[in-house]
Amino acid sequence: MSEETVKPSSTAEEKAPVSIPRYFRNDAPLARRDPHKQLLASLDRLINDYPPHHVPPGGGLYYGPISVAFLFYALHKLYPEMKLEDYPLNTWSAAYIEQAQTHIKKFPAPTPSKCGVSNDIMSLLALYAVTAQDPDTVKELCDHAAVMLEPETNNEWLYGRAGYLYLLRLVRGAFAENKAVTELIEDTADEVIEDIMKSPRPWKWHGKAYVGAVHGAIGIITQIVLTDPAWAPKLEAELGALLSYQYESGNFPSSLPPGRDRLVQFCHGAPGVVSSLLSIRAYFPELQERIDRVIVKARECIWERGLLTKEPCLCHGISGNALALDGKQFQHFMTYTTGHEIKSMGKDGMLEKSDDPSALWSGEAGRAWAWAVADKELDKRFLGYNDI
Repeated sequence: MSEETVKPSSTAEEKAPVSIPRYFRNDAPLARRDPHKQLLASLDRLINDYPPHHVPPGGGLYYGPISVAFLFYALHKLYPEMKLEDYPLNTWSAAYIEQAQTHIKKFPAPTPSKCGVSNDIMSLLALYAVTAQDPDTVKELCDHAAVMLEPETNNEWLYGRAGYLYLLRLVRGAFAENKAVTELIEDTADEVIEDIMKSPRPWKWHGKAYVGAVHGAIGIITQIVLTDPAWAPKLEAELGALLSYQYESGNFPSSLPPGRDRLVQFCHGAPGVVSSLLSIRAYFPELQERIDRVIVKARECIWERGLLTKEPCLCHGISGNALALDGKQFQHFMTYTTGHEIKSMGKDGMLEKSDDPSALWSGEAGRAWAWAVADKELDKRFLGYNDI
């Protein structure tokens, strides 16, 4: 995230006390933890430390009860037999959804400045549509395209059109056998993509030309191409230009023109670019050699500077940085996201705690997702961004 994010207190920019460095040295021997054991431990902490009625409302798929419900929805598909305290994971998903629904009258309607994956109304509609298999809810979600087509609407993932494209992909996957619903979703997506493509370049958010996955160009390109790969040829030149922004260190600037090389995290920097490139590489055959070189160089930077002191999470922490790595390096980074390691970091004064500790993107739910990816040996993707 940037200095202007979901909640000002959750900023991913300079916030930590001066005494806490941004990252710590990666000089320990390679290690590994049992991912299934750690997944169960993470889920146990999630439901006991942050039970449904204790998670404050708000945040859509990014933080808050809907984000936790979305995790349990996704995990139930991977672990249909798993139970926590004798309840299957889809029951836990429903419990967190209920917590959100009790506050639904307080949720703001989508607006041109807040209409991405962090919007509660649209996230609820999407999650309800896929769980209840309700075509009417899909229509209601698609009706919100009217906001997307307003000229001042943001284009990025967290608050804008690109995030809406993710929600459309989510529901499209659940209605693959329903031709009428699929056509409605695809027609809606076409309109939104056309408006993104007509927007002035560089795409800006709050007046800045961001590069990264959450607010920037790589996130927008990724959501367009994963929604409709036919647009890839028209985005090839822009993606090629983006690859050229890589610092000599392997990292990427958070915005243009490039400033200091500081942030190595999913939202700003190499990890988000790597994950995005891995998920869209197949659609850019003319760029694949360049993409591969960029990924190798970026991973060197992540390996060196990616053990962050922010509480391990997907957006701006070790869990997200781990998902940008592979093999033994991925496994090694994951060892720093266990409950024991996080406590040790806190005792050592090397932990900047999350303001949303239960959340999918800034807390325990995201750590659980990363452990599930490790346990099932899934493609290393981010739930709510490029998992579909």
